[in-house]
Amino acid sequence: MSMPKQDLSSRHFQRKISQFCELRIAPIASKRALEQIQTYLNNLIVHRQLPPLLNGRIDWLEITHACRTDGELAGDLKKQIRIALDAIIRWLGAPPVVEHIPSTRQTHRSDEPIRSAATAPSTRNPRRIDDNDHHAQSASSPRGPQLKPIHPFPEPLFEASEDPDGFQDALVYHMRRFGESYWHLYRAIVRLDETFHHATLLSWIQGERVPRSVASFEILSRIERRYQLPEGYFKAKLPHQARSLHGHNLGDISAAERRRLAWHLPDDFGSLPFAKREEILDWVRRVIVSGSTDYRRYQAAASKQRYAIRFPGVTYGGGSLSPRASTLPSSADNAAETFEDPDLLSGVVDAPPRLAMEMADLIRFKTSTLTAIGFQRNGVWGEETTSQKIEHLGLMFGALAASPNGIVKGRGVRLSQLTFGLLIFPGVWDWYLQWREQRRGFYTRWEEDMLMIAQALTRSEVGWIRQHPELLKHVRPIEGLIAPQEIEFASRDWHSACDAFHRHAANRSGEIQRVMRVHRDPFEPIMCVLEADSPLAEYRKITDEILKRMPDEDRYPRAAAEATRSFLLLRLGLHLGLRQKNLRQLRVCPRGHFPTPERRLEDMKCGELHWSDREGGWEVLIPSVAFKNSTSSFFGQKPFRLILPDLLDLYKYLEAYIDRHRGVLLGRAKDPGTLFVKTVKTISLDAAYDSTKFYEAWRTVIQRYGIYNPYTGRGAIKGLLPHGPHNLRDVLATHILKQTGSYEQASYAIQDTPDVVRQHYGRFLPQDKAALAARILNQVWEAA
Repeated sequence: MSMPKQDLSSRHFQRKISQFCELRIAPIASKRALEQIQTYLNNLIVHRQLPPLLNGRIDWLEITHACRTDGELAGDLKKQIRIALDAIIRWLGAPPVVEHIPSTRQTHRSDEPIRSAATAPSTRNPRRIDDNDHHAQSASSPRGPQLKPIHPFPEPLFEASEDPDGFQDALVYHMRRFGESYWHLYRAIVRLDETFHHATLLSWIQGERVPRSVASFEILSRIERRYQLPEGYFKAKLPHQARSLHGHNLGDISAAERRRLAWHLPDDFGSLPFAKREEILDWVRRVIVSGSTDYRRYQAAASKQRYAIRFPGVTYGGGSLSPRASTLPSSADNAAETFEDPDLLSGVVDAPPRLAMEMADLIRFKTSTLTAIGFQRNGVWGEETTSQKIEHLGLMFGALAASPNGIVKGRGVRLSQLTFGLLIFPGVWDWYLQWREQRRGFYTRWEEDMLMIAQALTRSEVGWIRQHPELLKHVRPIEGLIAPQEIEFASRDWHSACDAFHRHAANRSGEIQRVMRVHRDPFEPIMCVLEADSPLAEYRKITDEILKRMPDEDRYPRAAAEATRSFLLLRLGLHLGLRQKNLRQLRVCPRGHFPTPERRLEDMKCGELHWSDREGGWEVLIPSVAFKNSTSSFFGQKPFRLILPDLLDLYKYLEAYIDRHRGVLLGRAKDPGTLFVKTVKTISLDAAYDSTKFYEAWRTVIQRYGIYNPYTGRGAIKGLLPHGPHNLRDVLATHILKQTGSYEQASYAIQDTPDVVRQHYGRFLPQDKAALAARILNQVWEAA
């Protein structure tokens, strides 16, 4: 015999109340109290009785007596029971009691407990419940207005005649269109077992907050379905379109990785099947976070194996090498003993004092304006070259010192034995070259560059090592690398030993050139752009995507400032074609101030953006000495000068950034004077970008706005991969080549020579040569 429908409904609701008690009441009540409360609530459902009321309010004294929980029914427990009683009242179809009407003046965060406040009594006479009413089970009659029945799809009071732009205005408009209060809407869309608070919905209506979490966006979706609006209607009106959601269920993923991933996950990520979620996470990690090229995968794996020797104080070295080095051997040996643990040698460590002083002397030799008396050199190193050489030599010494039993599989040379004197012995270099080949799988241009450094250091008359035979004093035999006979030969005839190594390095360089491969194809991340008919137009889509998702400046000043900075990074880069260093160090002179004199910019070796009254526009002036190829025929010892065009609101965003946004990013930090500054946070000390941070900032812009994400629909270009600012020069040169076929005109865009353009970008022209010729020939036929 089948059970009556009323009994089925009753039992189903009892199960929901029991689940609610286990979830919300069990953590804050004793086991005995939980059983008594659960039994009492189920009896109300079975007998279809309203809770006891006194003067229109819940009679808590009667409930306490019925549950036999003297002294326990207070505070949070009372609040949770109240939620269950409200649900029972709604299930019975009775009007709410007075305490159920919340205050509309207080708003709280959705994740904080909120205490309901009673509103003032209504001035209208309460509707008296008739004695025959089937709801009148209590001795007291409930007061207040009758609750409207809840329908899943209510009928609108009038047709939609307008479409408000803002989120708050649109939500209020459609609530008014359906004649619903926020409390009625809350009752209709929020389930009993959910923790979403009514004050959160009220804060949206009052314009104090906007949805930010995954749970809030689920509520928005329910409102859209209830009012029969298009999916994503309210989301499209939020003031911060590029903001990531919080609350995604990502399992045991670390907090740092969660922040990186959240931006690129769809709003409904948590409701997708497990296999689909894993597919999305894998795609985001592989394509957006790390990039899917072979080189990027190798780089990601290699970056986890730290083995370099660090030279933190090389710029503070004293006079020549010998006066100070003579006092260091004993102390250096003692200091090195503390680093002999193989586990320590598998990480980054500071160079021992003697090695640090040798590096300092080398840097001083290659960067000083005048060489020391008695020494000769061929060329000098700039700031960027110096940093690169320190890093590369540090990696070599680190590989020699790393433990052979660790993940790096180094050579295990004691730190106390590291010295530049090791670099004239062929066995040391042969081991290092083969070690790098085993790690990567093949030889690259990197190994050839290292051999060029070795040849320069040992070159006759001008090599730094060649002019410091005292370096040999600290060299000790190393089994398999340096034999005692080699040290003895070098001590007898230092210059002959240097000549022998110089010939060996030249031979190895020639051998590596024949077999080396290109591991990092610089064009691979942007190949989809370079293959387009108009690479510049394709890449410009990223700036359109930034403007499309530009946050509201009044509500999100910092986010708007960061988005404007991202927009200008790409726009100025596309107009100027500068290298990373010149764009990063570009200074700014606000409108109405005196520009920095050109001579001063030459001393600083950087450029400036300032307003030109003569040209009536923003001018970029960069002295030729600031460029890497300052001696190129392109410059002819003249500065780079360009008036930025006022196209597509460039001046509007540029002036807004200089006047307002840049100050927001700086905060209270010292102004470095550069146009582009970092977002200064509490722990920040310097607002100026270095090369690494600038690269990361550019890469982040591409990850957020450039790469098309098929799972979210965000991003401008399909097939794009993360890349740095230098690829923008590739876009400009390739675009001009495709449009004109002229290496010379392409060289103008990137401040270089036609030969360099032909060498780097010639691969993109052959397939377009026939098309360029056909375009000219076809004009005759079109004219006919």
